[in-house]
Amino acid sequence: MSVLSGIFLHALGGGAAASFYLPFKKVRDWAWESYWLISGVAAWILTPLVVGYLTIPNLMTVLLQSPGKALGWAFVFGVLWGVGGLTFGLTMRYLGLSLGYAVALGFSAAFGTLIPPLFEGQFGELLADAGGRWILLGIAVCLAGIATCGRAGMIKEKELGSEGARKTIREYDLRRGLCVALVCGLLSACMAFGLAAGRPIAETAVAHGTRSLWQNNAVLVVVLWGGFLTNFVWCLILNWRNRSFKNYRSAPSTSLGRNYFFSSLAGVIWFLQFFFYGMGSTRMGQYDFVSWTLHMSFIIVMSNLWALYLKEWAGSSRRALRTVKLGIALILLSIVVIGYGSSIF
Repeated sequence: MSVLSGIFLHALGGGAAASFYLPFKKVRDWAWESYWLISGVAAWILTPLVVGYLTIPNLMTVLLQSPGKALGWAFVFGVLWGVGGLTFGLTMRYLGLSLGYAVALGFSAAFGTLIPPLFEGQFGELLADAGGRWILLGIAVCLAGIATCGRAGMIKEKELGSEGARKTIREYDLRRGLCVALVCGLLSACMAFGLAAGRPIAETAVAHGTRSLWQNNAVLVVVLWGGFLTNFVWCLILNWRNRSFKNYRSAPSTSLGRNYFFSSLAGVIWFLQFFFYGMGSTRMGQYDFVSWTLHMSFIIVMSNLWALYLKEWAGSSRRALRTVKLGIALILLSIVVIGYGSSIF
C-alpha cells in the first residue's frame, strides 16, 4: 500500500511538472527571461520557504544544525540543476511540450535513476534480487517509451517540416532544441543527486520532530537556493543584453499585475512537482532511486496528453499519433512494472 501511495504522489508531481508551463501562455509583452525570473522567485525562494515553515518544525534550526557537507553538496547540485532548469525553459520554446519533454527527460530519467545506485554500490544488489530485476526491466521499458515518444516527434517534424511545426510551436527549431535538450537532460538529473546528498538534512529534520512524509521539504529549500542562483544571474544578464528590465514595470497590451500573477502561478505549480516528489520518494521503499524514473514517466505522459489537447499534433499523420500513443502506453506499463518490483524488493 505504501508503494501505491508513493506512485500516486509521483503522479501528482508529474502532473504539476507537465502543467507548469501553461500559465506562461497568458503572459503578454514580456521577454522570456523576465517571466522566467518572476516564476523562479515564486518556485525556488518563496514557495519552498512557506512550505518548509509549515511542515518542518524549527526550519532554520534544522538547517543550521545539518552537516555542512550535506548542505554544501545539496547547494552545488542545486546550482548544476539550475542550469538544467534554465535550459528546460528553452527546450519548451524550441521543441514544444511533446518532443521537448520526451528528449530532455529521457536523458534525465536515465542518468538520475542509474547513477545513484552505481555511486552507492547498490547495482549488484539490483541484479541479484528478483524485485531489483523487475525494477531494471521497468526502467528499460520506460526508456523505450521515452524513445518512442521522441520518435513520434521526429515523424511529426519530417511530415510537417519546420514551417508547419511553427504553426503550433511559435519558436520551433529542431536542431537548436535537441542541443539544448541534451544539456538540460544531463544537468536536470542533478536534482536527484541533490536530494540524495541532502539526506542528512532530512534526517536532522526528522530528529526535530518532522513527519517522515515531509522530511525532504528541508532539503528542497537548500537545493532550490542553488537553482535560483544560476537562473537569477542568467536572467539578469539577458535582461541587460535584451534591454528587457522595463518588462518589470510595464506590459503595453495587458495589465502588469496579470503578468506577475501568471508568472508566479507557473512557479507555484512548478514547485508542486518536487513537493509531491519528495513525499512520494519516502513511500517507495529502500531503493527509492526508482522515484526519479516514475517522476519522469508521469511528466512525459501528462505532457503528451497536454500536447494532444493543445493540438500540437494538429496535421500529423495517423502514424505519428499511433507512435506517440504507443510511447505513452509503454511508459504507463513501466510504471506498473517498477511499482511491482519495488513492492517485492
